[in-house]
Amino acid sequence: MPNLKAKIESEQRVEEILESLKKLDYLSRSQLQQLHDLGQKRNANRVLQQCSEFLSSFRDMENVYYLNKEGRERVGSTKIRKKTPQAKHFIMRNYIYIAFECPDDWKNEVKLGIKEKKIINKCDATFTRDKRRYIVEVDNTQTMAENKKKIEKYKAIAESGVYGSPAFIWITTTTYRQKRLMELSEDLDCQVFLLSDFY
Repeated sequence: MPNLKAKIESEQRVEEILESLKKLDYLSRSQLQQLHDLGQKRNANRVLQQCSEFLSSFRDMENVYYLNKEGRERVGSTKIRKKTPQAKHFIMRNYIYIAFECPDDWKNEVKLGIKEKKIINKCDATFTRDKRRYIVEVDNTQTMAENKKKIEKYKAIAESGVYGSPAFIWITTTTYRQKRLMELSEDLDCQVFLLSDFY
């Protein structure tokens, strides 16, 4: 019986890991360790090896995992992911998801705006906490000019009150970009994290 119990628990953990990848697209080994309490690196690698028939991976400082064909079929995912430089964007976004304790209503790639004024922004993610809307943006490869345009739209959206009094969360790559985003976001309730804050 103990072996059966261990087998059921192992299968359940595999399922949970695959569901996380279905939701979040790409996850690094350290992110999976945090999300699923996989303990030390050695144990995490052992567990991920048990999932290997359902996963593909590539190296970007550490292993980054995503669902392969078998994994997508197992959890009913229709999104095909491949090895791509854009995966870093997803990894950065997932650090915010984990840091804010995996919000139940987290949604990726959501359009927000004021239709009648034709002001629309597609945010990288959004969730609510204590009835307040949080808007997540990843600053990885876009220009600061693009960020500036986006922030101007967010100021109009915040002023409209359509989403109550939203809070904004950015994650970026350098202290220069962090400072610039904070300057541009003056008048907004905004936090700007560095990628290096999370590892």
